[in-house]
Amino acid sequence: MECRICERMTVGFGAARIMHKYDVSYFRCPACGFVQAEEPYWLAEAYSAPIAVGDVGLVSRNIQCAKTTERVIKVGFSPGGPFLDYGGGYGLLVRLMRDAGYDFYRYDRWCPNLFAQGLDWEPAMPRQFELVTAYEVFEHLTEPVPELERMLHLSRNVLFSTVLLPPGNPGPGQWWYYAPESGQHVSLYTRRALETLAERFRLRLLTDGQGLHLLTEKVVGKMLFRLAVGRRSGRWLDGWRRRKSLLADDFQRLTGRPLA
Repeated sequence: MECRICERMTVGFGAARIMHKYDVSYFRCPACGFVQAEEPYWLAEAYSAPIAVGDVGLVSRNIQCAKTTERVIKVGFSPGGPFLDYGGGYGLLVRLMRDAGYDFYRYDRWCPNLFAQGLDWEPAMPRQFELVTAYEVFEHLTEPVPELERMLHLSRNVLFSTVLLPPGNPGPGQWWYYAPESGQHVSLYTRRALETLAERFRLRLLTDGQGLHLLTEKVVGKMLFRLAVGRRSGRWLDGWRRRKSLLADDFQRLTGRPLA
């Protein structure tokens, strides 16, 4: 197979039983290290439940991602927004960010909007965003390059999470992040694969080296980014430049009456 990141030829990298029923082959790119599943014919079935049953960390992850996003905005972006959460799931991150005073919107092709109703962005609504977030999205992408290109039409700054392949390049069955039981993780990245994406789109890559990454055209210091996204090191930003919550504004917009 051709690598979906750098277009070099891949080599076989093992197999796994997906969703306890499909035997699926994986391929690795010798050039950038990207690992991809074969053409994912099972995805419609995998997304019949858009949030995987095993994703028990969804709530805690969104709470932490909201803190991280606010910190990154404070060190490198205009807090007035607007912002877009791409692949925004149930809308929990959008709600948390708006409660914190940031003008966030949601886009998701697969998942119903439970927490951010009235705040969906649609492709027919051309708009430029200060920053696009895409948490736990990149590993789901069957075609990472065109999907990232769509994000970059909305903003030249994309903050995202995906866990990088650890040293030793574990294959299917040797690393939890393949998540074969859900069948939704079809793209696994190395740092070199993300650097290749950055080079392709003429952007800077900032990363914590593990799971949080920023593709950007802005000048944000590498050390400042790593401090901001660290769970402990970023705490110094939490009380700085707090914004007025948009909760009351959203309530009035949806109901036509003020929040008493």
